[in-house]
Amino acid sequence: MIIIDGKETANTIKQEMAAEVAEMKTAGQKAPHLAVVLVGHDGGSETYVRNKIKACEFIGFESTLIHYEDDVSEEEVLKKVVELNNDNAIDGFIVQVPLPDHISESKVLEAIDFRKDVDGFHPVSVGRMALGLPGFVSATPSGIIELLKRYKIETSGKECVIIGRSNIVGRPMSILLSQKTPSGNATVTMVHSRTQNIPEVCRRGDILIAAMGSPGFVTADMVKEGAVVIDVGTTRIKSDQTKSGWKLKGDVDFETVSPKCSYITPVPGGVGPMTIVSLLKNTLLAAKGGMF
Repeated sequence: MIIIDGKETANTIKQEMAAEVAEMKTAGQKAPHLAVVLVGHDGGSETYVRNKIKACEFIGFESTLIHYEDDVSEEEVLKKVVELNNDNAIDGFIVQVPLPDHISESKVLEAIDFRKDVDGFHPVSVGRMALGLPGFVSATPSGIIELLKRYKIETSGKECVIIGRSNIVGRPMSILLSQKTPSGNATVTMVHSRTQNIPEVCRRGDILIAAMGSPGFVTADMVKEGAVVIDVGTTRIKSDQTKSGWKLKGDVDFETVSPKCSYITPVPGGVGPMTIVSLLKNTLLAAKGGMF
């Protein structure tokens, strides 16, 4: 069993990007600039945003954080989105989700200029990804594909089972793995809350991707011997064993499942760091231009 080290892989990619950004600056080009809009004080979102800004500093990006309180109006957030769309100094930006209930996520995400949509959530980005056209691929699926590439895990002809059908992970992941590409050509099955006999379906998976946000959902009896298991879950649960008072728990019961696997991602340190680095790769692409 090999543990897929997302943290080490992400650090390697950040070093590669840092070298590229240094060359851009030497050539007289400006550093890529990422802006993040954060609403409220969700602990997971704040940690994620801090890590993004820290990664920007390491690579040599410029970064801007716009932080609103929970009671900010939808109108104010949309106004800021339009402002960022028209700011030539900003290459790409994201609006961190989840948003408070009084703000429509779909309305905000659709207001973002797709040419600056480095999260890859805009309908234009999703459509271009589905058609295999150049564009921004959402960060978590992109990070998973990069891990499979770098660990030389074969996908062609393999049976892949994805647990979860979210627009952020499950659906785009199913499209990417089924496309006619070197990191695709898999036979993909997606299971969800209405699927019958989920354990039976999961056991067919040469590659099993768990992305439903249910801690410890995947147990050993659901996993094929020798499977590749990718755990996307990052649920914060209370813990008296950490300074913060919480810890991250994946969708996979790592202790019982890992002995059956050929490869497995841990939580934390697996998919999470790759999500951040994929966002920054999209920002670098936006800064270089020429995608659209």
